[in-house]
Amino acid sequence: MRDGYIRVASASFEITLANVKKNTEKIIKLIYEAKENHTQILVFPELCLTGYTLQDLFFQSRVLNEARNQLIKIAEATKSLNMMVVVGLPLEVKNKLYNCGAVLFDGSILGVIPKTYLPNYHEFYEARHFASAPKENIDIKIGNNEYISFGSHIIFRDVNHPHLQIGVEICEDVWAPLPPSTNHCLNGATLILNPSASNDLTGKSDYRRQLISTHSAQCVCGYVYTNAGLGESSTDVVFSGHHLICENGTILNESKQYENGIIYADMDIEKLTRERMEMTTYENQFNDNYWTYDFELEDEVLELHRYYDPHPFVPSDENKRAIRCKEVFDIQIHGLTQRIKAIGIKKVVIGISGGLDSTLALLVAKMAYEKLSYPLSDIIAVTMPCFGTTSRTKNNALMMMEECGVTSLTVDIGDAVHQHFKDIGQDPNIHDVTYENCQARERTQVLMDIANKVGGIVIGTGDLSEVALGWSTYNGDHMSMYGVNVSVPKTLVRYLVNYVSSLYKGQKLEVILKDILDTPVSPELIPANDDKITQKTEDIVGPYELHDFFLYHHARFHYEPKKLYRIACLTYEKTYDRETIKKWLTLFYRRFFTQQFKRSCIPDGPKVGSVTLSPRGDLKMPSDSDVTAWLEECNKL
Repeated sequence: MRDGYIRVASASFEITLANVKKNTEKIIKLIYEAKENHTQILVFPELCLTGYTLQDLFFQSRVLNEARNQLIKIAEATKSLNMMVVVGLPLEVKNKLYNCGAVLFDGSILGVIPKTYLPNYHEFYEARHFASAPKENIDIKIGNNEYISFGSHIIFRDVNHPHLQIGVEICEDVWAPLPPSTNHCLNGATLILNPSASNDLTGKSDYRRQLISTHSAQCVCGYVYTNAGLGESSTDVVFSGHHLICENGTILNESKQYENGIIYADMDIEKLTRERMEMTTYENQFNDNYWTYDFELEDEVLELHRYYDPHPFVPSDENKRAIRCKEVFDIQIHGLTQRIKAIGIKKVVIGISGGLDSTLALLVAKMAYEKLSYPLSDIIAVTMPCFGTTSRTKNNALMMMEECGVTSLTVDIGDAVHQHFKDIGQDPNIHDVTYENCQARERTQVLMDIANKVGGIVIGTGDLSEVALGWSTYNGDHMSMYGVNVSVPKTLVRYLVNYVSSLYKGQKLEVILKDILDTPVSPELIPANDDKITQKTEDIVGPYELHDFFLYHHARFHYEPKKLYRIACLTYEKTYDRETIKKWLTLFYRRFFTQQFKRSCIPDGPKVGSVTLSPRGDLKMPSDSDVTAWLEECNKL
């Protein structure tokens, strides 16, 4: 379970009704197949040893006795496989018949979980044959296996990997208002296994999909749902073998219906426990009536077969991306309109460079003023050319201001910066950080003073990626009165601007925005070469797509560097080599920790997604924390 990953699987086969031996052979064959694929948790359907649709044949002693005998045989087949297997069967206990899931591991029967909620409506009639799970756990004997735990309040805990704690419920249990799995999770379970027999109806697969994924999100757990498939009686209903493997609301894998076989998924149990740690509303119960049964999974290093979105902030589906962009704009627009109304001002001032961030801020201001029915001329857009400004960015800035209908000002700061160089003794031929920051601070001073003059506020343009890396000049572009982009990552900024360009199809503004999208990201603080941008941000700090990926998983799930490196190598294996990923990951950690002092005093701005770095909300971190532990692990990668 290296880095918290475990491979789970759902398996179904063509049931032969009442032929327990034949079903057993198929089960054992699938167990060995799953083992070849490094599976550690395998779940079969409800009552798969006998078939779910056996009806009154469930009362036949021949069926029940054979099911017991074959269960022992299946348990023996798990010896030394390092795999937990759950098999469904009918089991007689104390003169009652129960619909059960038997949990098998390393040649033994660890426990037996009886079904709690028995459907007895519409096409279901389980109460005719089965009793509901007893309220208290008991010990039972099956063959030579004595003191097997039997009951619905059992957690199976991996002593080698304490984050992995497993609960079992059966089919209808998850449809109940208070599923047993809810209590399992509140008592420590991180993974729920469900052997099921849910027949197929028009639209039912959509309902199952929504039910299981939503329930896994509510319980912040992994969920393996294995459904009965081919071979069940079709007298009145049919079963499609619809399996689902979910993790905290995300469907990791789903079977093709009406096809038997095994589906797999690599589940991140550690991620689930980190989510629960942060959720103060996730209250553990630890009821005394729960029994815990320990088992020991050996470590197995998996070659991960798991998808990670290389752009976690940006939906890959075009329609979903358009919806996301509109949602982000709505949040930004509302945040700005609320701030403008609250402080009673009519004018805002924005520095426009012709780059993506300032373009996005101007578009947000334009939409906010249209929503407020304020004149667009009250938006004061200021371009401040200096040593590194190219005609391309300057012209784009001016044309965009004109097309947006805002008030346009041009303030050449070159003379002011030269005077400042003279005042502080800076050699203008030395293009160091002082050379750059003097320009950034001069621009901010100009904006602040214009805001004072017109009775307005300065709108900040810096984005989340820059905040994470501290890629800003302290008390320069780092400062404003309200930062509309402060929680928008760089990878999303591009799509937001592109989204707006699509709203102006065939218009001049679309052409301008498209050219801005094609312009390299640059602060333009170093003199241009033949009017070409020479200072490209990503050459200095690294690709923003990598940093946004690092930021998302570091801030959202608190992964260690070795795990973050592992999934980054998996995600970008065709884009970046491992040394490149290591280089920029190391830089990410160094800058993220050492630049916290800038984040401690950033201006207000609206949160638009699950990751933000506001010192007032999501990230409370000391500015003088030591990054050594993270860098040491990076060096070992």
